[in-house]
Amino acid sequence: QAQLAESGGGLVQAGGSLRLSCVASGLAFSTYAMGWFRQASGKEREFVAAITWSGGSTYYADAVKGRFTISRDNAKNMVYLQMNSLKPEDTAVYYCAAAKLFRPSLWVREGDGMDSWGKGTLVTVSS
Repeated sequence: QAQLAESGGGLVQAGGSLRLSCVASGLAFSTYAMGWFRQASGKEREFVAAITWSGGSTYYADAVKGRFTISRDNAKNMVYLQMNSLKPEDTAVYYCAAAKLFRPSLWVREGDGMDSWGKGTLVTVSS
């Protein structure tokens, strides 16, 4: 059974940076596309960023484009989300997720559609 565990969340001031990490186990990590989603209090979960199994292609939500960078290390079963120029509206629980198929259009539209999910890590950006 696949398990995903996020870390790296915390409190940061607006304009600051954080790097989220996610370690995967119980799946053939290098064959899965990986994504980051977030859910702010009182709002629906939304897509943030995704990366193909090889790391050769990435996809970002418009709200984070140019500020966030997704990357992966298949040798370590890790996926990362580097978040720069953080804004208070980035405050949310951030979830790592895995999918066999790379379908960013679905993920953007539904905020769902992944095969496995982590439990999330809270990011709070103060103004």
